[in-house]
Amino acid sequence: MHPRAAELVATLELRPHPEGGYYRQVYKSAFIVDPQDNRPARSALTTIYFLLPAGQVSCWHSVASDEVWHYYEGAPLELLVADASFTTLHNYRLGAVGPGAAPVHVVAAHEWQAARSTGDYTLVGCTVGPGFDFADFLMLRDRPADAAAIRARWPQLSQFV
Repeated sequence: MHPRAAELVATLELRPHPEGGYYRQVYKSAFIVDPQDNRPARSALTTIYFLLPAGQVSCWHSVASDEVWHYYEGAPLELLVADASFTTLHNYRLGAVGPGAAPVHVVAAHEWQAARSTGDYTLVGCTVGPGFDFADFLMLRDRPADAAAIRARWPQLSQFV
């Protein structure tokens, strides 16, 4: 692991995330909201630090709430986003403001997402509203038929399954 990435893991007290990379929740709102989609009440907002070192990926996953990605430091992040049925795929670059890159991107609820650093490491933040709950988190690898379909349609993205 790059020395700066290791330093961030230690300093920010990050731990492994199930989708890959490292994270730590830094905020969970005390305000409670009632999502209008049959989910139980949730915190209004949550946010995490999320670090992806070189060689690790954030595997395809979906969250039942909107998620805002914020770039903090390191190499730009390649953020892949597909609609709920995997019929469209978009590739975004999170990084310092410049040609082809922006520091913030929103992934709408139920869209599929995956990511990787384009260099030694990338530190981002993810803010979710209504707040993140692992009950709202779905990994593509837990849906074998869908994972196989994605591997067949986009074999170059198999590393994210």
